[in-house]
Amino acid sequence: MSDYTAELGDVYGAQSPAEIQKIYDQWSSRYDADNISRGFRLPALGAGLLAQHLGRTNGPILDAGCGTGLVAETLNLMGYGPITGCDISAEMIAEARKTGAYANFAQADMGAALPFEDDSFAGFVCVGSFGPGHAPPSTLEHLARVTRPDGYGVFNVIEATYQDQGFPQVIDRLTDTGQWEIIYQSPRFLPFLLGEPELWSHAYVVKIL
Repeated sequence: MSDYTAELGDVYGAQSPAEIQKIYDQWSSRYDADNISRGFRLPALGAGLLAQHLGRTNGPILDAGCGTGLVAETLNLMGYGPITGCDISAEMIAEARKTGAYANFAQADMGAALPFEDDSFAGFVCVGSFGPGHAPPSTLEHLARVTRPDGYGVFNVIEATYQDQGFPQVIDRLTDTGQWEIIYQSPRFLPFLLGEPELWSHAYVVKIL
């Protein structure tokens, strides 16, 4: 078993936020090399989807589950900002800081709470954070709260597990209560072009109401 497979298996099997934090802290220095070598394209797709719907704006953006900073680096290159990064892992944040793409950071368990005021951001991106053992569906409620009306959010879920994880119920509740509108749901796609051939995903774009 490769180190990458072992790390991913550990994450999928994590039983607590503290365990997730420890795994990502240990993985942080190898994360980019492990994922990019497998054709990891979620950061570019997430940034592109947000840019498509947000348009040209200088409004603040939240990179939720920012990891090593690949999403914000892409957004920054396209002229977006300021960008705040949020992650459960201090070591991942340390790696993200090296990109120079962020204005601020916050360390948080996103499923429990986000340390931001209501309506703080013009948009959010949260990709690669909702697989098994990752951030729970309650994260979406917090992301909706901190995004201003007429703002946009982008996130993805894993096709094989998102129903058992409880994502449809939260997505539907936020829609039915008028907190957001689903603008776009992508066809199924593979987050990794050179690995994980069964790890199908869907991306959502939502508009906050």
